[in-house]
Amino acid sequence: MAKGQPRIAITMGDPAGVGPELALIAANDPQLNKICSPIIYGDARILAQVADALGLDSNATRVFDLSEGCELTITPGEVSQSTGRAAFRYIEAAIAAALSGEVDAVATAPIHKEALNAAGITQPGHTEIFAELTNAPRHCMMLTSDEITCSFATGHMGLRDVPESITTARIREVIELTDIGMRKMRSRQPRLTVCGLNPHAGEHGLFGAGEEERLISPAIEQARRDGFLVQGPLPPDTAFVPSVRAETDCYVCMYHDQGLIPLKALAFDTAVNVTLGLPIVRTSVDHGTALDIAWRGEVNPTSMLRAVQLAAELATA
Repeated sequence: MAKGQPRIAITMGDPAGVGPELALIAANDPQLNKICSPIIYGDARILAQVADALGLDSNATRVFDLSEGCELTITPGEVSQSTGRAAFRYIEAAIAAALSGEVDAVATAPIHKEALNAAGITQPGHTEIFAELTNAPRHCMMLTSDEITCSFATGHMGLRDVPESITTARIREVIELTDIGMRKMRSRQPRLTVCGLNPHAGEHGLFGAGEEERLISPAIEQARRDGFLVQGPLPPDTAFVPSVRAETDCYVCMYHDQGLIPLKALAFDTAVNVTLGLPIVRTSVDHGTALDIAWRGEVNPTSMLRAVQLAAELATA
């Protein structure tokens, strides 16, 4: 490791998914090793099996081995309680290392929410796990790419729960967290576009329960008074057209699929997930465990490579 290079913990993700091969590819990428020191937090035995199966060179791979006392029998592509528990263990260890300063950032390979649930893990995803284990009272999810970037007022929840979960204070908080995060990534004040919740942004109260007038517009006005560059609420069906994207650095979306549908349509293989508001740097791939192609050498590693690269950049920003 070159002096001054940031140390990046790469969590192995769910062992039965594509996480192990993504971690190996990223940890051994020559370009990444020029800018950071990657360390895989996972199971050395599983990593060796995947490397052998796929013909990957793992001789120089640095691994923080968490296999002791956790003998896994893995069937690639199969959801199980044991893989969910193991994936959580890797995350816990990487977060502890980041909080103690042993590593400078964490980049996570994908986990499987059903496996986590089977293992008794109540948090629905990485974002919530990181927020809880780092005691971060203010946080939100952002996905960023060259084509489009979105942050979210709500996360992993059903649509029926979204309207009662958004508040003026929460939207204002996400605007601020987004501004802070984008300044670090773009080195300038970002232009933010806030989406409405309902079709046509409520059409002046015709659709929904007036969320745009009662909750979203007041948050935008507060943010403008505080000096943020923000417009909206824009109707979600026209917010992502090319002319609006050209004048938007990041969208503030009201719910998960509102932003992720256009983002994955435009940048599925290249976007990176960032958790804003944490006391540590955390990035991730923007896709799932891809169980159908696990351990077959067919996964596109671009998002993982970009996640590690962004983690290194944010760690030194």
